[in-house]
Amino acid sequence: MVASKRVQNAKSQKFHDNVLKRGQVETEKKTKTSVVGPIMLGFFLFVVVGSAMLQIIRTATSGGHFG
Repeated sequence: MVASKRVQNAKSQKFHDNVLKRGQVETEKKTKTSVVGPIMLGFFLFVVVGSAMLQIIRTATSGGHFG
């Protein structure tokens, strides 16, 4: 089966266009999403800071001995 010159050129052009496009990914603007919501972040900070404050108060009232 002999393909016409026009069909061969079209296939060749399609192949070469595909070769030139390889590795190029269209860039999309990604929305910046936070992993932790603001409420969870506030709760986490409350627990950490509160725990540190309680430890400081406990250390100060016990005379400075750790344990």
